[in-house]
Amino acid sequence: MNSLKKLLLTFAFLSFGGSAFAQEAPDVLVKRISEDVMATAKSDKQIQSGNAQRIQQVVNEKILPHVDFQRMTALATGRYWRSATPEQQAKLTSEFRDLLMYTYSGAISQIRDQKLEYKPLRADPADTEVIVNTQVVQKSAEPIQLSYRLEKTPTGWKIYDVNILGAWLIQSYKGSFASEIGKNGIDGLIKTLSERNQKLAGNMAKTGKASVPAAQ
Repeated sequence: MNSLKKLLLTFAFLSFGGSAFAQEAPDVLVKRISEDVMATAKSDKQIQSGNAQRIQQVVNEKILPHVDFQRMTALATGRYWRSATPEQQAKLTSEFRDLLMYTYSGAISQIRDQKLEYKPLRADPADTEVIVNTQVVQKSAEPIQLSYRLEKTPTGWKIYDVNILGAWLIQSYKGSFASEIGKNGIDGLIKTLSERNQKLAGNMAKTGKASVPAAQ
């Protein structure tokens, strides 16, 4: 996954904000919070300079609490999820959450002059799962299409997948997860994710800067 895609992943997950607005329509929620976070990223000098602590604060406060990481991890793990113990499921979810957190942190500092445009929501009011379509507009470049899968939960709408340039995030990870599990089991995947997160955390602590993780 290249740096551009990781930047776009940030936009995708910047779409979810405070619980006080939990009953907003999903497309309205996407627009309101996306604009808020992008404005913060563009105006905050610490974020623009790649300050890891400040960026992680934004990620943890504005993004991660509003993503359904358990469902995302279960879908990425596929059929192997059912055979994992509750403890293994919890560890997998935690490690996958941390991996995406480092991805978002590295990408947020790259936000500059991009803008988001929002397409009309095609959904019934009774739907509990919807797809919100948007696009990233950049100067001197073609618009980049983004789609988000959201589910309605008791605490409001949450995202569990994103499509970037025709590729869904869950499907992108599913193959590598299955390959690792096939070779080393669930514990092997947990170990691989843990080692990767430790390396990313170490690099961030050493430099004090958030950087985009290398491709999977």
